[in-house]
Amino acid sequence: MDDDMRRDTGLRWPGACGEASIVTRLADGREVCIRTVTPQDEDRLREGIARMSPRSRYLRFFSGGASPPDWVIERLLDADGVLHLAWGALDVTDPAQPAMGVVHAMRPDAGDAVAEFSIGIVDAYHGLGVGRLLAATLLLDAHREGLDAFSAHVLAENEAARSFLRRLGSEHVAQDGPQAEYRLEVAPALELLRRETDPPGLAEVFAYFDGGS
Repeated sequence: MDDDMRRDTGLRWPGACGEASIVTRLADGREVCIRTVTPQDEDRLREGIARMSPRSRYLRFFSGGASPPDWVIERLLDADGVLHLAWGALDVTDPAQPAMGVVHAMRPDAGDAVAEFSIGIVDAYHGLGVGRLLAATLLLDAHREGLDAFSAHVLAENEAARSFLRRLGSEHVAQDGPQAEYRLEVAPALELLRRETDPPGLAEVFAYFDGGS
């Protein structure tokens, strides 16, 4: 089967997902794999950031550079499942299996009930529901790990991110110059998302965690 035919039929490429992954679909029907981030994803992460527009990189990293410093990349990859939860989405209908987006929750100590939330979506996948799928995955993982809330810092000019956070039930709690701080309560946000049907793939995300995986 050639590449074009595989894309047309929506078949995934071999080896795209490991066992600890969620296979679901976007609003446009394409298949996506959501799995935890590992250090082996460095090249994929760097490529995904490079594919973001300068504007998107500025809004995500508060810098317009072509790539964040190496220490930022290392921090984004250093996910241990306790202090740092990180999940990424892969387009498994593409032979390169590119990163579509990544979501993070970081806390200083395992006993902390609040973690710093961040999310980045590659421009080519905006508007397809990737952000909501990743947010639901992270919220469910955070709930399992005993987290009660997320804190998110976004630029005040980033209306798309602010709207995304508000749609999840976040509350604007502080303003520090150009940065706005939001607080997102995990349990209420999950209740909102559990009632959502857009994108339809949310059902598979909830089923993965409801099944005790």
